[in-house]
Amino acid sequence: MSIVGTSAPRITCDVCPHRCRLAPGQAGLCRARVCRDGAVVAQNYGRLTSLAVDPIEKKPIADWRPGATVLSVGSYGCNLRCPWCQNWQISQAVEDGVGWREVTPEQLVGTARRLHAEDPGMIGLAYTYNEPLVGWEYVRDCGQLAHAAGLANVLVSNGCASAGVVDALAGLLDAANIDLKGPDQLFYDSCAGNFEAVRATITRLAAEPGCHLEVTTLVIPGENDREEDIASIASWLAGLPTAGNPITLHVTRFFPRWRMQDRGPTPVPTVYHLADVARRYLPRVHVGNCQ
Repeated sequence: MSIVGTSAPRITCDVCPHRCRLAPGQAGLCRARVCRDGAVVAQNYGRLTSLAVDPIEKKPIADWRPGATVLSVGSYGCNLRCPWCQNWQISQAVEDGVGWREVTPEQLVGTARRLHAEDPGMIGLAYTYNEPLVGWEYVRDCGQLAHAAGLANVLVSNGCASAGVVDALAGLLDAANIDLKGPDQLFYDSCAGNFEAVRATITRLAAEPGCHLEVTTLVIPGENDREEDIASIASWLAGLPTAGNPITLHVTRFFPRWRMQDRGPTPVPTVYHLADVARRYLPRVHVGNCQ
């Protein structure tokens, strides 16, 4: 997006640790938030690129409401730059670089209510596909209406957000899956992320009553596939205070995507071995993408 009126004061976006300082008309690193009329707003609010009914296990959520389905909704934009992103066509898109249609919170929840009436196994909404927290206001507004209608809210996120955003949404979330991509900031440097911010999000949601929490780590050959990498992640998760069930960890197989085409998929035996390493610390560990 072009910058208009660069002599005007820049406004700092406080939604994530990047804290982009934006001139009027300028979009942040996430490409979803823009400086307009002296404030940073979610330009992607209600602009949906993806809408589908999915099994809850696809999120992945393995140990909460098994067999249920959710109405999955995504927009565009992301505040990370993971070279292996599987949804880069929408997560890395700009406003005019992807097809979208406007759906208000009332319309979305109305659709979810109709689907639930037709099939009670369709239990609510999942905010997913791109990074939902760069447009967190839409998650909040839809989440409030969904809860009022007796529907569940599920968040699938990279977790790289400010404490204020997470606090604003925590009480609305019935379940969440947060990516913990690697064991330290060095790993997060490869995807423009903030390790401690992600850990703070996980810590906050683990302690939230009523929010079931699962975590996913994608195992990438040569990047985070050592025993000590997974042991560090699993042991840290095991030490967190929780308000309910133990945290579930998904150890997931990598496939070449987007800008990371220089290596093959993670060997299946590696994924199973690292899952066994994680089970030394956590009672609930699942493998993914190994079929």
